[in-house]
Amino acid sequence: MKWRILLLSLGITIVCILIFTFAATQVYYNSAIDDSKSYLRVYMNAFNESYALDADGVAEFSEKLNGARVTFMTGRGEVLADSSAENLTANHSDRREVQDAILNGEGYAVRGSSTLGKNMVYFCKSFSDGDVLVRIAVATDSDWTLFIKTLPTTAQFLAIDIALCVVLAFVSTHFILNPVKKLATDAAAGGKVTGKYSELTPIANILNERNRNIQRQMREINAEKELVEQARSSKDEFISNVTHEMNTPLTSIHGYAELLNAGGMTDEQKSAAYKTILTQSERLTNLIACIINYGEIDSDDLPPYEVDFSALARETIIALKPEADAKAITITENISDGVKVLSRHERVNQVYGNLLRNAIRYNKQNGTITVTLNDKKLIVEDTGVGIAEENMGKVFSRFFTVDKSHGGKNGGFGLGLAVVKKICIKSGWKISVESRLGEGSKFTVEF
Repeated sequence: MKWRILLLSLGITIVCILIFTFAATQVYYNSAIDDSKSYLRVYMNAFNESYALDADGVAEFSEKLNGARVTFMTGRGEVLADSSAENLTANHSDRREVQDAILNGEGYAVRGSSTLGKNMVYFCKSFSDGDVLVRIAVATDSDWTLFIKTLPTTAQFLAIDIALCVVLAFVSTHFILNPVKKLATDAAAGGKVTGKYSELTPIANILNERNRNIQRQMREINAEKELVEQARSSKDEFISNVTHEMNTPLTSIHGYAELLNAGGMTDEQKSAAYKTILTQSERLTNLIACIINYGEIDSDDLPPYEVDFSALARETIIALKPEADAKAITITENISDGVKVLSRHERVNQVYGNLLRNAIRYNKQNGTITVTLNDKKLIVEDTGVGIAEENMGKVFSRFFTVDKSHGGKNGGFGLGLAVVKKICIKSGWKISVESRLGEGSKFTVEF
């Protein structure tokens, strides 16, 4: 930045100095020509016709004019005598100052003299009714010569200019860059940036916007990191739960298979062993089916359609009535007609079926279940074992069951409510639970 400012300021000032020098030279040159013309007119006033029109006369007149060049000519421009050249017989009628003198009585001209090799200012005047022409000339510097003569002075100015530009570059970068550096430091610290000067306000706004974007991105990254950690933890927990759930039936199957292979069992013992192996195999098959179904919900992209929830609810109650009758449970229906939801039949059946089965499975002998369904919500309320307050936050977690034996007397895997929760979230529904230990539970799904 400093070098850019230095080079830029140097370039501008040097060009300006050279232009000024050339312009000043032209002004001085034109002024010098005008002064020379004035001097020549004064010199010409000293001429009188007493001077002989020969070499002696021209020398005498030139000496009187302090050595100025004097030329005597006839009225037609033929040279009679010249103080700066001997035996000069040329005709000067083609010279501008001579032509003007012949036509107008006097004339001026500025040009280089081929005779003297100098730049000259000429003044020619007619005398004796045009029979005699007198020309006086003095040497003068050309504009280029004057420019060359000013170069030493110009060089001094350029040296001063370079020094000033160096100082200017360092001082200006200090005043310009320090506020910018402060903006960068404040921005790097993550705080709000404010510009001391109005010119820096757009930069401050850009830095503030950048900081906000970075902070938002960091929050998103942290949130994604937390989600990844939660997913990893959830995966580990899921694998651990699946392993535990599968271990119980596999252990039973393996143990009874070894006993049967060893022999020595009575027919009654063999029958019990076969029955246990068959039961645990079915349980293992059901567990695998539940796990597959749970995983398929996320990748289920089939289009939804209107499902007659009222009809499905009544059909499910009829289908599960034998299980309810086995525990003398009374199911009360408050189902409105024509309730339809946008989903798919199998998903609605999973939500409602899981809630109703759990209400039967975890209910008390001679208990009651109340099913309420309308256009806004579904409520399944039971008088079962209920849920302890410390477990309310785990109700919809995978493999959570009220029965801590994981598939003991009630035969559940703890995936039913997790499936219900996942389907509700995917459908845009809201599910909640109210429960008191020993008094029962109330599950509500809001459409």
